[in-house]
Amino acid sequence: MGVVVAPRIRPARDTDADGLIHLIGSCWSEYPGCILDVDAEEPHLRAIATHFTCRGGRFWVAEQEATIVGSVGLAPVDDPNGIELHKLYVLREARQTGLGGTLTQLAEDSAREAGATFIELWSDTRFETAHRFYERRGYRRSPTTRDLNDLSNSTEYHFRKDF
Repeated sequence: MGVVVAPRIRPARDTDADGLIHLIGSCWSEYPGCILDVDAEEPHLRAIATHFTCRGGRFWVAEQEATIVGSVGLAPVDDPNGIELHKLYVLREARQTGLGGTLTQLAEDSAREAGATFIELWSDTRFETAHRFYERRGYRRSPTTRDLNDLSNSTEYHFRKDF
């Protein structure tokens, strides 16, 4: 029986594009109507490190045996006291291992270190499992929603956690 190697979390590189696109595409495919068209709507996935650096943020991936199995990013928001969590995804095969919590904790700790007093995020209304995950971690869903007018016809809920 082989030894299972725990994922290694590291700063993302632009060369992670294929693995990151596979990760997010896999996660979105679990939900009817979610369409990942990288070129039309998510071109920043082709250079994720550059994209987040240019926004004044950070992005990490979790890698297991040369496969990207998780991701999370942070970027500033208009309020200088806040940070936005972006693209928390965990490959189905890597779920229920604590990886999502580890990635979220990394983001929260980094936000605090940057001086943020809150962290917020937006999550597609279809991602109900993710909503329960966030709520267990102390995020509160606000009544605010936004329509993205994208190929997936997405509406998102707003969540926030104060530190």
